[in-house]
Amino acid sequence: MISQMKLLLFLFIVLVLSKTVISARKPSKSQSKPCKNFVLYYHDIMFGVDDVQNATSAAVTNPPGLGNFKFGKLVIFDDPVTIDKNYQSEPVARAQGFYFYDMKNDYNAWFSYTLVFNSTQHKGTLNIMGADLMMEKTRDLSVVGGTGDFFMSRGIVTFETDTFEGAKYFRVKMDIKLYDCY
Repeated sequence: MISQMKLLLFLFIVLVLSKTVISARKPSKSQSKPCKNFVLYYHDIMFGVDDVQNATSAAVTNPPGLGNFKFGKLVIFDDPVTIDKNYQSEPVARAQGFYFYDMKNDYNAWFSYTLVFNSTQHKGTLNIMGADLMMEKTRDLSVVGGTGDFFMSRGIVTFETDTFEGAKYFRVKMDIKLYDCY
């Protein structure tokens, strides 16, 4: 009898705590709109034999030959980020991180990078990660944290390929929507 009472008490506590956790995570009505929203452009110039000075990214592994979609290729980057489409514009941030191709039957990459801001407008970082399903018109990646002006931020970055010039150069429009701002 006592063990049944302990079991019922334990189940009641678990139920109460689980409902508390679930209700604490539900977004409030104030979170339905972003607290910060801005658009930036990510520019990537892949390293080749003749462009050491201009390259902002480099493949550190070659695809192992498992399909025609660069599966297994790993690229590290330190790319300029601007507020407009012009690569020559003054960067407002640097995108520093890596991506790797992770699908054998289509183009798909997984990104993990930090936007490092050091301008008069913003100081700090935004940490971004997620799958870039390249064949889709738009793709959402997660903002998983930040520092400085973006302390503990969370939100969504919507990727949209703006320009693609083969493996040499691409530009991605990043629509950044932050829902947790402190």
